Amino acid sequence: MKSIHIRDIDPEKLQRLKKLAEMHHRSMQGELKTIISEAVRKVPANEAAVDLDLVTVSTENQQPWKHEDYYTDAP
Repeated sequence: MKSIHIRDIDPEKLQRLKKLAEMHHRSMQGELKTIISEAVRKVPANEAAVDLDLVTVSTENQQPWKHEDYYTDAP
């Protein structure tokens, strides 16, 4: 497995990270792995996951759509 080495961490941030790890009953390595895992979950695994299938449906509505019918901030 690959490893990461981070240099020049602000001592105050490092101390706060240690405290966070203690609060979660984890080692520093465990805490950092959790933080990284949570961060990468926000990124799609591949480009195909970003694509959306849009479907157009007919509402058979003959009246024009008005802004105030759908939004509360009507001009």
